[in-house]
Amino acid sequence: MPGNTFGQLFRVTTAGESHGPANVCIVDGCPAGLPLSVDDLVPDLDRRRPGQSKLVTQRQEPDAPQILSGVFEGQTTGTSIAILIPNADQRSRDYADIKDKYRPGHADYTFDAKYGLRDYRGGGRSSARETNVRVAAGAIAKKLLKQTHDINIVGYVKQVGDILADIPQPEQVTLEQVEANPVRCPDPIAAQRMITQIQQVQKEQDSIGGISELVAVGVPAGWGEPVFDKLKADLGKALFSLPAVMGVEYGIGFGCATLRGSENNDLFIPPQASSPAALATATNRHGGMLGGISSGMPLVLRCAIKPTSSLSQPQDTVTRTGEPTTIATKGRHDPCLLPRFVPMGEAMLALVLADHMLRQRACQRR
Repeated sequence: MPGNTFGQLFRVTTAGESHGPANVCIVDGCPAGLPLSVDDLVPDLDRRRPGQSKLVTQRQEPDAPQILSGVFEGQTTGTSIAILIPNADQRSRDYADIKDKYRPGHADYTFDAKYGLRDYRGGGRSSARETNVRVAAGAIAKKLLKQTHDINIVGYVKQVGDILADIPQPEQVTLEQVEANPVRCPDPIAAQRMITQIQQVQKEQDSIGGISELVAVGVPAGWGEPVFDKLKADLGKALFSLPAVMGVEYGIGFGCATLRGSENNDLFIPPQASSPAALATATNRHGGMLGGISSGMPLVLRCAIKPTSSLSQPQDTVTRTGEPTTIATKGRHDPCLLPRFVPMGEAMLALVLADHMLRQRACQRR
């Protein structure tokens, strides 16, 4: 199967390439009656779009979405929502002289191995350009989750290179704190150091990676399945489907490897007066999921993002026929993917939660 569809009940199908005329998505499963307009999609698309600061690619794309179906008189109809986002600033000529060379770190070789041909213009289907319609679909999921369960989702940059932000309480980070600087780090001191580091690698014609943390607050206990469709498994698949993601962990993650069970377990505490119907734990090393099912505690996940593979400095490679050569990638590329990754990660988190919300409705005892 082509693998262009994600989700079961809240389902998103995307199509498009980096240098094609547009990217499109179909959103199925959104209930009727959700107030929705283009204005609901624009804020997150603006956070994802290129050209927003000097720290990201200077490709100038307005990412202006068009809702083609599924909305009538300002409300969703329950039928398929179609969204189109035109490409406006492609420079395919930047790739003409490397069309027969394999870019290190890219999917050029693997696309040839799979299909026997490829769209060499900016990576074609494997380009992060495709994520703009995912972010649009995620904005719908976010609004649905907010309206039905008052769920808030926020992502931010936790680390760039060896610079680590001090964020002791992830569940208290606000969108305003994240958007206060172009690197999207809620720790202002670390953010300035991150900016300086990104600017330095830009001057050196290089790139740098880091870590993004994603948090969802207000997710009720009970979402997810106990075996193959665990909430953590679907979140892992969702986040790994994004370009440049090299690792995903939740809660304490790999930190659990050095702990004993008595140190790792989160102990249950009596219900609080503010929410007498819900249990909680004193700590949240489990990241809001136990047995693959949400526990009611905040969901906390982290994604390791690799450095941008496209570099303007010369690198050794081979041609499609295996001849040794060198390559320097022209075009406009992010020296650090983290600032623009944040809304992409938020979108995939929202899509998974919207899907499991609808699945929980379908299976819950009446």
